[in-house]
Amino acid sequence: MNEAVALTRSKGLKAEFPGLVTADGQPWHYLDTAASAQKPQAVIDAMSRALGKDYATVHRGVYSRSAQMTLGYEAARRRVAEFIGAGSENEVIFVRGATEAINLVASSWGMANLGEGDRIVLSTLEHHSNIVPWQLLAERTGARIDVCPLTEDGRIDLVALESLLTPKTKLVSLAHVSNVLGSVLDARAAADLAHSVGAKIMLDGCQAAPRMALDMAALDCDFYAFSGHKIYGPTGIGVLWAREDILDVMPPWQGGGAMIDRVTFEKTTYAPPPQRFEAGTPMITEAIALHAAIDYVDALGPARLFEHESGLARQLRDELRSLNSVTLFGPDESAGIVSFAIQGVHPHDLGTILDEENVAIRAGHHCAQPLMDHLGVPATARASFGLYSDESDIAALMRGIERTQRIFG
Repeated sequence: MNEAVALTRSKGLKAEFPGLVTADGQPWHYLDTAASAQKPQAVIDAMSRALGKDYATVHRGVYSRSAQMTLGYEAARRRVAEFIGAGSENEVIFVRGATEAINLVASSWGMANLGEGDRIVLSTLEHHSNIVPWQLLAERTGARIDVCPLTEDGRIDLVALESLLTPKTKLVSLAHVSNVLGSVLDARAAADLAHSVGAKIMLDGCQAAPRMALDMAALDCDFYAFSGHKIYGPTGIGVLWAREDILDVMPPWQGGGAMIDRVTFEKTTYAPPPQRFEAGTPMITEAIALHAAIDYVDALGPARLFEHESGLARQLRDELRSLNSVTLFGPDESAGIVSFAIQGVHPHDLGTILDEENVAIRAGHHCAQPLMDHLGVPATARASFGLYSDESDIAALMRGIERTQRIFG
């Protein structure tokens, strides 16, 4: 048994995730973690306590339970800062998810800093959430978007990126890990290239945060975003990290309570970051549950999780490669994500048959239609691993694929 498999079986991690069992008590082989991770009982319990006996609003109340909840909410911010190697907790903004984080940067920093003829660089493999906000910004400001191509094995081509950059480039926004191909960006090299022309760089860390050790100083990026539900926490919360000096000069993007210093009908002044960007009652219980999720992941060790999940991806790719009718996409070394197609079988049909076998995969364009166009397919089947995945999930998937091939003959 390899070390990756031993991680799950020695610690019995599957048993800590109540969602990994069907209604009739059978194992559910969940291979859609890249879309959203299952939740450990520790996170469920933290959320339940926060919604129940501990619940109160934050920041405004003078009564003791409100003060305690405020401490818990801000402790979650400090825990995120520690987990990602932020310079200060004031660099951590709670948002609804990575999509909102990217829109915040586009609407606040982008509207204040981009104008006619400026350039934004994206890549072919980006999720729609890292494309559409920049298109909206370009429409409003007159900026233009350049698209960085991929290498033959599905990585962002840094040589091509360098050739795209000019003094007119104001922002580079790239996926740290592709949600379709699992390919890992050399993020520091990309940051160095962006900074060489005076551009800022944003990283979409949705697929990296659950399985890679993060250090904002080492990455040297300017903005970083990830979603709580992909890192074994709840939906409805995410994180935007940005350098404190950048946040200090960014204007608010939403108005309301909590983000103000003083309001009069003549003039309103605003709170400093991060409160300036957290209008309204925040996601209190979600932040506390996110804290629990980060504790859970950190105790296992992100570097070890990366090895575990990438090892399972290598094993699956090897098994799929033995089937003549299967086409694999992306690099052999991926961050726990494997996309493939079976000749003569639509991914949706495969997903339906696998569901009958208690195997859950993702089938479709994965919110990456430009990448599907590049690959020359309308959709792919995607199996994605989590910290709870093991060889039994691969075996169940392969049995389901063999059954599918017999059906479609």
